[in-house]
Amino acid sequence: MNINDKIALFEGKTIRRLWDKEKELWYFSVVDIVGILSESADPRNYWKVLKNRLKAEGSELVTKCNQLKFLANDGKYYLSDAADTETLLRLIQSVPSPKAEPVKLWLAKVGYERIQETVDPEKSINRGRVTWQRMGHSQKWIQQRMMGQEIRNKLTDYWKNNEVKEQDEYAILTNIIHQEWSDISIKDHKSLKNIKTENLRDHMTDAELVFTALAELSTRQIAETIEAKGLEENKIPAKKGGRIAKNARLELEQNTGQKVVSDKNYLKPADDFDKLNESKQ
Repeated sequence: MNINDKIALFEGKTIRRLWDKEKELWYFSVVDIVGILSESADPRNYWKVLKNRLKAEGSELVTKCNQLKFLANDGKYYLSDAADTETLLRLIQSVPSPKAEPVKLWLAKVGYERIQETVDPEKSINRGRVTWQRMGHSQKWIQQRMMGQEIRNKLTDYWKNNEVKEQDEYAILTNIIHQEWSDISIKDHKSLKNIKTENLRDHMTDAELVFTALAELSTRQIAETIEAKGLEENKIPAKKGGRIAKNARLELEQNTGQKVVSDKNYLKPADDFDKLNESKQ
């Protein structure tokens, strides 16, 4: 199964999804979908109870769910239930929710957009721009985000071609780079910004994006120079690349008196309100 992981948004809520290139299907995190439908403070437990009920009823929906690895809050990948659009459309009927119809329409729209993006990849880029604009990002920030993504893609291309396993090992190396330049893990950085399943980079400041890009650019160039292969060998350039960005960060902080690592996020007010409600439940 040739999988690419992506994050989608539904009414400001993140839904993890995986694109299977071989089958040309989206697989969505069932927990994320169920969480939106149920508005439960504990969507994992809600799905666990629902799944047991469906099994007891002899429903085939549960057997149609696949175990795929999704990115979790701690920056690592874990197996979790995933389902394609057809299965989800049937599953939604098992969750009484006023959001059922909007979610169905959203799933249908996502499927159509993927077909359009396959024909014209520029549509995907433009859609990303629109999403970032809605989050309140400036054109300058969006350009930096896209530049950083291109640098990131070149680094992961190097890893892919040099015996680094996707997902788990990518996450390990990415966290090493991040911790080296910022003195904080990805998990703790997300906690500082008060975000959970959201993409950390989408909530970075201009400076955080720049230093992340510098760290990953340095990592790739060092890895290419020493021809690092596999996870263990690539840990060396990851640490060195991150340290180059760290030294630059420290020098900037010394000259400005301002910390680069920030608690600023770009959550919509509605998202903050939801988080407050969850904390009260």
